[in-house]
Amino acid sequence: MPKFLPKADGSPGRRNDARAHSIEHKLGIHASPTCTMVYGDEGGATGFLIGGENAGMACMFTMMNRARLGVGIQGVAIAERATQKAIAYARERRQGRAVREDASSASSAIIEHPDVKRMLLSMRALTRSARAIAYATAVAIDRAERGPDERARQGGHERASLLTPVAKAFSTDVGCEVASLGVQVHGGMGYIEETGAAQYYRDVRILPIYEGTNGIQAIDLVTRKLPMSDGTPAKEIIGEIRRTVEAVDAVNDPAFGWTGVRLRDAVESLERTTAWLLARRDNELDAALAGATPYLRLFGLAAGGAFLANEALAAMRLAGNGSNASARIALSRFFAENFAVKAGALERTVIEGADSVNAAAAALE
Repeated sequence: MPKFLPKADGSPGRRNDARAHSIEHKLGIHASPTCTMVYGDEGGATGFLIGGENAGMACMFTMMNRARLGVGIQGVAIAERATQKAIAYARERRQGRAVREDASSASSAIIEHPDVKRMLLSMRALTRSARAIAYATAVAIDRAERGPDERARQGGHERASLLTPVAKAFSTDVGCEVASLGVQVHGGMGYIEETGAAQYYRDVRILPIYEGTNGIQAIDLVTRKLPMSDGTPAKEIIGEIRRTVEAVDAVNDPAFGWTGVRLRDAVESLERTTAWLLARRDNELDAALAGATPYLRLFGLAAGGAFLANEALAAMRLAGNGSNASARIALSRFFAENFAVKAGALERTVIEGADSVNAAAAALE
């Protein structure tokens, strides 16, 4: 819909009957204004068809599916920036004395304190798991478009379709969590604009809403993406996680700690929960929808943990070539033992918690 209606020669003519009514003021994104539009005050606005008739929705969803991955990448990017800033600050900021240091020593950098270390490790592990899921989604899109044959392209398409809502929602949720932790690491300084830590949180908070809210992504995952090809894409990813567990167990490296055990528990929770949701998508849809968001989180934790473990295994194979295997193993272990371990609770939330949502109207009166 143009601002000015074109004349026969293509030059701008009279103004179209459409105008901006008011600019919307939004949290953190004042440089990206949107507005309320008013059409037809003077008899009717004129629009023009672009492309084929009745093809607009298909074009829109092609655009939005790519945009959803793009928004997920924005979540990863802000999470990465918040992590880098928080780690740099924690190395410089001195406060208190670490337990392991001598009582006569000066104050310690806060990165030496276990709770700060926990926050920083959480930021880095969540960010890298979300990045790995986004990369896996992008690879699937490439295979859907560039696969050597129709079967390969169809498999890529189904995998990309399954992973896209996870990449969008999990990565933007992670962006918010990580940016919030970054403010916490900065302490009182996190609220001082000069540090930039608070700006990251304001920047990222819109992302769980952009291009379909994260709740919509979870509903799409449960109602449309899981049932594809009788659940084959989800079953394939579950199989990949199982093979990762087997590979971690096979190397038998104590540096992995409980990684294999925790990922095995996570994939079993994911498998049981997937089967439960698939069995209820027709006759108990309310129950499935009530558990959609925790299921997406469960999916992200299980897949993200497996992808990090695969990165660690690859780094071990490339040892001596700048792979920094010990750091990747340590991060994989931290994620498995601190985040993948939550899969069982999320399974119970999905399977046992539906009634607590659907039968709780009284609590909202």
